[in-house]
Amino acid sequence: MCGTNTRTELPLATPEQSGCGCCSTGAQTTAPPAADGPVYSIEGLTCGHCVQTVEKAVASVDGVESATVELVARGTSRLTVAGNASADAVRDAVTGAGYSVAPGR
Repeated sequence: MCGTNTRTELPLATPEQSGCGCCSTGAQTTAPPAADGPVYSIEGLTCGHCVQTVEKAVASVDGVESATVELVARGTSRLTVAGNASADAVRDAVTGAGYSVAPGR
């Protein structure tokens, strides 16, 4: 209300209480590798939501049986793809999701 000097200070959540993987300093979000298949190096992923976005985009590509990301937050993550999808189609799905495939794969 106008004219009052009352303040309520709210405590910040600890990293362990954070609901987002990019805000947590504790555990690293990783998934088990998918079945044998090509591995792509993906840049720009920072949290579990990023992982879900890439996995969903790649899984929608014709010929992909499964797509699994091993997250390295703020580093180069590994995407393993099972199935017979073309490398170009996988790269297009990753870039379409807003991320980049590192050179070399």
